[in-house]
Amino acid sequence: MLSESTLPPAAADNAGEGARPENVPAKFWDAATGQVRVDALLRAYRDLERRASSMVRVPGPQAGGDEIAAFRRAVGIPDSHEHYAITATHPSLSSDPGLNQRLHQAGFTQDQAQLLYDLAHERLLPLMQHLAESHDQASQIEHLRRHFGGDTQWQENARQIKAWGKANLPKAAYDALASTADGVKTLHRLMLSEEPSLGAAAPPGEDGRTEDQLKKMINDPRYWKTRDPAFIGKVSEGFRRLYGE
Repeated sequence: MLSESTLPPAAADNAGEGARPENVPAKFWDAATGQVRVDALLRAYRDLERRASSMVRVPGPQAGGDEIAAFRRAVGIPDSHEHYAITATHPSLSSDPGLNQRLHQAGFTQDQAQLLYDLAHERLLPLMQHLAESHDQASQIEHLRRHFGGDTQWQENARQIKAWGKANLPKAAYDALASTADGVKTLHRLMLSEEPSLGAAAPPGEDGRTEDQLKKMINDPRYWKTRDPAFIGKVSEGFRRLYGE
């Protein structure tokens, strides 16, 4: 009679596999001895325990306050909205206690709360600045319409000022002047001062500055580049003294 030891290797393996109970995974079965591999089973159990101990338990519907607080702390939600450490990336987006309180009530973690502020800086702030600039630009154009006596007169003067400024001034100086209502009015005064029909150059103003001196001041980087308020004020006041408003 043939014994298991006299069977070819493949047949011996099949015999061992056939003896494995269906509820025992192959990795825990020793086909050679026909027994459960207790050492492998224990290692798997210990690994499962370690994994379970590191998992965050989600509170059930009937969970108490302590269990919920422990869960929130485990996932990174601070105990109070006052404990959020928000890094401000812009003065307009500094940490706001009222907003932080709402974030805390909604279950935001420290990283999630910081991300909200970062996204506001990245997406919302540029939109707010664009809206403010658009509103300011619209206000200045309306001011120029009134200054020149209506929309038709403003459109014609704007066309002439643009053509004259680009032909007679450095691009940087023209761009800086054309960006504000006061700058546009200054361009208009400069354009008119060079019309032959005006005759002789205007005499010095009360502060002693001549038109040529004021033109040189306009070409100064303090006027068109750094936009020094005090320096711009001197130029504007000089033109007012020479030509009035």
